[in-house]
This record gives sequence, C-alpha cells and structure tokens, in this order.
Amino acid sequence: MLSLEHINLRRGPELLLEDASFTLHLGTRVGLVGKNGSGKSSLFKLIIGELESDGGTLNRPADWRVAMMAQEVPALACPAISYVLDGNQALRRAEADLDAAQQHADSDAIARAHAELDGLRAWEQPARAAILLAGLGFSEAQQQQPVSAFSGGWRMRLNLAQVLISDADLMLLDEPTNHLDLDAILWLQQWLVQHPGALMLISHDRAFLDATVSEILHIERNALKRYSGNYSDFERQRAEQLAQQQKMHEKQQAQVAHLQKFIDRFKAKATKAKQAQSRVKALERLELIGPAHVDSGFSFHFLTPQKLPNPMIVLDQADCGYPGAPILRAVSLSLRPESRVGLLGPNGAGKSTLIRTLVGELAALGGHLERNPDLKVGYFHQQQVDRLAADDTPYQLINRQHPGWSEQQIRNQLGGFGFHGDAIFDLIGRFSGGEKARLALALIVQQKPALLLLDEPANHLDLEMREALTLALQEFEGAVLLVSHDRHLLETTVDEFQLVAEGTVRPFDGDLDDYARWLQQARRDAARASGSDTGRIAGKDDAKQRRQDAARRREQLRPLKKEMEKLERALEKESAALTEVETALGDETLYTDNGRKAELNDLLTRQGQLKSRHEELEVALLEAMEKLEDAENT
Repeated sequence: MLSLEHINLRRGPELLLEDASFTLHLGTRVGLVGKNGSGKSSLFKLIIGELESDGGTLNRPADWRVAMMAQEVPALACPAISYVLDGNQALRRAEADLDAAQQHADSDAIARAHAELDGLRAWEQPARAAILLAGLGFSEAQQQQPVSAFSGGWRMRLNLAQVLISDADLMLLDEPTNHLDLDAILWLQQWLVQHPGALMLISHDRAFLDATVSEILHIERNALKRYSGNYSDFERQRAEQLAQQQKMHEKQQAQVAHLQKFIDRFKAKATKAKQAQSRVKALERLELIGPAHVDSGFSFHFLTPQKLPNPMIVLDQADCGYPGAPILRAVSLSLRPESRVGLLGPNGAGKSTLIRTLVGELAALGGHLERNPDLKVGYFHQQQVDRLAADDTPYQLINRQHPGWSEQQIRNQLGGFGFHGDAIFDLIGRFSGGEKARLALALIVQQKPALLLLDEPANHLDLEMREALTLALQEFEGAVLLVSHDRHLLETTVDEFQLVAEGTVRPFDGDLDDYARWLQQARRDAARASGSDTGRIAGKDDAKQRRQDAARRREQLRPLKKEMEKLERALEKESAALTEVETALGDETLYTDNGRKAELNDLLTRQGQLKSRHEELEVALLEAMEKLEDAENT
C-alpha cells in the first residue's frame, strides 16, 4: 500500500499540507478535491517523486508502477499510436532488450527477451492502443498521423491514452476530462470502472467522480480529510458538518427562499410549469447539499430579462454550415421562453455549428430562420473567452457596460464571480482559463439576456463555480440551449434533449444513460459498416481470439463482481445488526424503567444509524448490480 505519514508540503513560502496522513491500497479509487491552489496537483507530484516533502514520510511499494498524465506533449514526428505505446514502459524495455540481443547474436538473451515479451502479451498491445485511441475519439487514419499534427487538446488525449496503456498499479489522473467531449468521457468512465488498479483522480466533473471513485480526499485549511463514498456522498457528509454553523445555515435559507419564490410564482402557469418543476428538484437538492457550498466564493444570478419574446428563434427546414458545405440539413427547431434544451451528439456532428447559426454568426444556407427583433441573447463559447483583450481588466469591462456605476457596485457584481480586492484591476492577459470563463459569464449576466446559448460553459470551471452556475441556470427565467460535457449541469438545468447526429437534429427521447447506450450502438454500427474491428488481434485465428476476448471479459467483470459480493456481505452484516437492535427495542421495560432511559436513547440512535447505513448499502448494491448487468450486456 501507499502511505503518507505526517506530511508537510510547501509551494515556495506557501504551506499546502500540514501533518497530512492517508493510506491507499491496491484497487482503491480516490477522488482528490479542494479549492484551486489548495495543493491537489502538488500532492500528485509528491507521490510521483517530482516534489519532496518538508517533513513526514512517504512510503510507496518498490514494485508499484505509478503513472501520471503529462501536462505537455512535444511536437513529435512519431505516429500517434506509437506515442501511446511508449506509455507501456515495460513493453518498450523488452523490445529494446530484444534489439540489443539480436545485434549481438546472443541466443540466450534473445530467448529471455522473447519470454519477457510473451509475458507482456506484446502481440496484443498495438490493438489495445488502437482501442484506447478509438475510445478517445481518434479515427483509424488519425492514429497513424504524427503527434505534431494534433492540437494541444488532442495531444492531451494522447497523454491520457499513454497512462491507460501503462498497466500501472496506481494511476494519477489530473483533470482527464478537460479536453474530452461527452462521448469520450462516457467511454473513459466505463474503462476506469473496469480497471483493477488503484486510482487517484482530480476532476471538476462531479458526475464523473460519482461514477468512478469510492472515496474522497478533501484538502481544506492545509489538512487532508477522508470521506467514504463518491462525491455526492462527500457533499452530504460535509453538509451535515457545515449545517451546524448558523451563518452558513442562514445563507442556505436565503437560497431556499429565492427558489421557493419562483416556484410559488410560476408553478400555476403552463408556460413555466417545467421550469417550476426543475426548481422544485433544485430545492430538494439544495436542502441536502447546499451547505457544502456555502463557503464558496461564487454566487450569482442571471438578471430578470426585460422582454421574453415568443417565439424567440424559429428554424424551419434550415441547412446549417458553410457555403457549399452544409453540416446539418433540414433543421426544424423552435425556441420559446420555456425552452430548456440540451444538445447531444458526437464530437464534430454540428452542435457548435447549430449554435453559431442561432446566434447569427453563420447564415442559414437554406430553409427559413426567423429571429425575434426584441430578442436579447447571451452567448458563451470558448473562442469568445479567448478573445477577451489581454490589456483590459474586469473593472474596465463592467465599467464600459455601466459607466454610471460606482466602484462599489462594480465590486459587488464581480465579487460573486470570485474577483475580490485588487483582482478587479488585474490584466486579463495574466488570467487562467477558469478566471477568463468566470469573467465572460459576468459580462453575459449584465446583458440581461432572454435566451442563453451556452457552448461548453463549464470548461475550466472548478466544482464550486460549476455549482454556482448550476443554481443560477436553475433560477433563470428565460430560455436555455446548452452544450456541455458536464452531465450534472445538463441533468439539472435542461428539460429536453435534441440529438445532433448524421447531419440532422431530432428530439432525443431519453436521459444521459440512454444516450450512452445510443453511443455504444452507434460505434458498433460504424465498425460493422467500415468492415473494421479494432478489437481484433492481428495474426491470431478466430478461435484463439474468442478465447482471449472471453478471458479479458472475465478479467474486466471480476472487480464488478467483487464489489457486488462485498456490498452483499456488508448488507447482510448491517441487517443482522439492525435485527439485533430492533429485538432489543422490543423489551417493554426500556420504556417504563426511567433508569434505562440512556440505554433506550443509545439503541434508538443506533437504530437510526443502522437504518441509514442499510439504505445506503441497498442503493449501492442496486447500482453495482446494474453496472455488472450493463457490462455483461455490452
């Protein structure tokens, strides 16, 4: 096991961790969370050996293979698939040993190298690399292209593939979903669930954390605190702790009142029924998890639109794309004040093209597009964020929008987006991607839009800001059309999905789990249509291939079965304990003998704890059974 004992860690003069301790066993899956700058990435570097602690002891098994995503990729000339195979260092060492032995005509060394390669199943590795690259969105042709041909985001996918093929005992993944679309995230999630090794994961995607980790390590005030369960479990546990603090409770209640006011105002109106219902769900969530975010530095609201024209935008049999090269054909879509639409579809299918057509950046190539002249649109996209002038400041941008505002009014507006003190006068050119994204959202809020067209607004935002954006969108009184790879944001802010695929846009009648299944089937159909099968291993006959596939499938299912059996044993143990307590509570003298009052209270407390734990285990067991069933059927 890996263990940290009483670790102190600094970054320059700044103390990140003080007297921090934790242990990590083989197969454990841990999510590492905390505010930006709290030391998450530095802790990874400590584990990998790139940083030294300022005190304490780090114990790492000598035979453990540890792999961490590199954050940069040089412009190499080697093919993408060869670069990915470089991640399997044992394979590359064995290949180098074989080359050296052959050059020296050393028959014994050649035999040892071949034995080493057989043990590593070297003949399977190119196919494994191809499978990983296909899952991360690389076509067969792209897999043969040089690394230098890809943009920075796609090179990061190559780094991720290197880690996945490494067969590491411990994988350290720092924001692996940052440069992935929803399709690739869903594929990666499934891959990680089946991976038998240990995992430490930093991510701002709560749905991804919920699906892939079973423990949370939270860095707060230079301390490490461990929570059992996934990220949602962490929120609930932390909320219970923070809810004891009156100031935080009061802030939460103000948010509750804000949501309740909207529900009471609009739930009887047919045009607002869906939005009111989504606020009811938000209110139910807020009562549980709100306190976990009340110490966040982010809190804002979209202002009430001055006009809500109806309809806002109507597309009728319109073609979208570029002159001579339409990407989407015969699109019919109507956006109204009550519309809350999420766009789904593979990368490159045309989601951004559709949004650019709606906002007016691209002209409709055919058919009919009508935009209400009174419509005010708030448009977010990454290129817009990147175009913020480097020599501007947040203060100057808001001051141009509202030249009559005082400095304090501008500070009040920017404070909800995390810009405090002298930060409002900092040059934008020095900002991180997350800071620029927050500033772009602050500018959109001031426009009082009636329609929000949001293309990946959560990119570069941390968990706290994503939660603030989620709440703000839930309260927004206008229409929303959203593209995002953040499933939590999609699930809690939109009421319907449109599928952008195969050159068309059509309603998608299902949830994100249904979309994941649709993607799997689409991949299988595409593989059959092209006559290729990246899962095949060249040079092996079909019978041997089937045996290898069956063995690999058993290996993939083993951790899921073990987890289900573990939960079954735990549930059986809790059931027995609960039965024992309830039997004890059946003693009538407990209720009549004042001398046994303390015993009664202890039993009742124990009963409540056991019931709560019993319910959690039942839910976890059902989820584990569903995961196993899904894995067996894919």
